[in-house]
Amino acid sequence: MHTTIKHMAGWLAALTGIGIIFIGARFFFVPVSAEHAFGIHVDADNHAFHYIKGIRDIFSGVIVLLLLLTKEYRALGLTLLSVVIVPLTDFMIVYQQPAPEYAKLIPHIIAVIIVILLGIYYFFNAPKRNSHAI
Repeated sequence: MHTTIKHMAGWLAALTGIGIIFIGARFFFVPVSAEHAFGIHVDADNHAFHYIKGIRDIFSGVIVLLLLLTKEYRALGLTLLSVVIVPLTDFMIVYQQPAPEYAKLIPHIIAVIIVILLGIYYFFNAPKRNSHAI
């Protein structure tokens, strides 16, 4: 049972990292489509917002994958627990739009749930090391 959960958590973390990178890349390559899928509308021909959002997501996905691949599970757990502010803030931004599309809120809530559950799992199930680190 524990091995199954470990494998599921690993795959879910990997898919989360890859998915975040995909979402970020989408903001670079098809910014208007990505913006609408996110749940907002920016009234500008300037894509600065899209690039800021895109690089943030790409970086977040890379960090998740690097910590997973280097088996830094406790650090992965702490990172996921601290990064919960990102999808939570995204949810609030979409919710506060003048005419929010409520279906667009669902992915943000799912992201909050995933990072909390994976964060708790990796933080509390990481092998203990003999060091002075937290």
